[in-house]
Order: sequence, then C-alpha cells, then structure tokens
Amino acid sequence: MHKGSCLCGAVRFEIEKPLKGPDACHCSQCRKVSGHVWASTDLAEADLRLDGAENLTWFQSSEKVRRGFCATCGAALFWKPIFKDTIAVAMGAFETPTQTRLAMHIFVADKGDYYEIADGVPQKPQ
Repeated sequence: MHKGSCLCGAVRFEIEKPLKGPDACHCSQCRKVSGHVWASTDLAEADLRLDGAENLTWFQSSEKVRRGFCATCGAALFWKPIFKDTIAVAMGAFETPTQTRLAMHIFVADKGDYYEIADGVPQKPQ
C-alpha cells in the first residue's frame, strides 16, 4: 500500500497497486509548478483512492491537462490529462517508500540552465 498527502494533510491518497517508474519532467510549466523538476508516476485514475477531494483545486494548464493542488497549503499533487482515465501523482507527496526508481527524464530541451542531468537515466528532448 502506497500512501501520501499534501503538506497540511487535508488531501490524502492511497494506491494499492505497484507504482510505475516515475518520469522527471523539465518543461517550463512543471518547473514553475514544482519550483524545480516535476517527478510523478502514472496510474489509472480508478487505482487512486482519495480522501479530502473537496480540498483539491484544479487548474487547467493547457487544452489537454489540468493540475491538482491542495486548496489549503498549495501543494502540487496531481497532473491529469483531461481526455484520459489516467492521473500522475507527485513523487514528493508519498509518505511511504515507493519501491521505484526514476525511469525517464522528459522535456529536457526545456530544462533550466542552472543544472545538469548526469544520473544516467534515459532522456527525451520533448
């Protein structure tokens, strides 16, 4: 069982299935949302058990995607494609070991100029 929450605990979640290896996204939107790099794992939305959904605020950041934040503490928790039944959960929100390893860096062509990616994990320009 994987458990997590926002900073204040108003939004909590559980996932029973094993987690996929997360992606680290370096696009400008993810960097602005996270303050650096957004790392998340994708799963079927039906596999996410959510407590405190009334405390979530959703921001539609593009025509295809919305992002879920705690309305109380502002923690960025979810990335949701609007037209799919999947959801990405922020790796930093997990309270229990995830038993995963970073699988991919994406949108590295957009990464900030203040850091290098030198961990040997595969990279995609977009």
